[in-house]
Amino acid sequence: MPKIVRPENCQPARTLWYDRKKYVTINFQVQNPKDVQVDVQDTKIIMSCKDVDDNNIYNEIEFYDRVLKSDSREKVLDRTINMMIRKGKDNAAWPRLQKDLAKPAWLLVDFDNWRDWEHEEEDGMAEYEHYIDMFNDVKNNKGEPPAMDDLDDL
Repeated sequence: MPKIVRPENCQPARTLWYDRKKYVTINFQVQNPKDVQVDVQDTKIIMSCKDVDDNNIYNEIEFYDRVLKSDSREKVLDRTINMMIRKGKDNAAWPRLQKDLAKPAWLLVDFDNWRDWEHEEEDGMAEYEHYIDMFNDVKNNKGEPPAMDDLDDL
């Protein structure tokens, strides 16, 4: 792939991201993107395109950790350029998208899609154990069966 050169008079796209166990998802918000170029490297991503008004859009993000560029995907839609970037280490939470602690104003966490997946399995086990305890209580006649006298009203 040819090297992406930062165009003159460019601006960054508003960018939303969220973390999952195996992937980081990045959505570059660009209205009717044209001439889209994306270069995913082991340590960074570069995205360049033009928007609906022919403005030059350019984002460069140095990742928090290494990624697997060969297992990363992009999809260009009418209003976004969606990227699924495979993490180098599965099950390793990223506290931020980029290596640098200073966050640019155009980079935001996508809270609509964010999940605290680190404790997902533990929460699921706790819920499972709660239901098993309830089941065993009923089975061992420790719990009273539910009153069903209100069913006559149906």
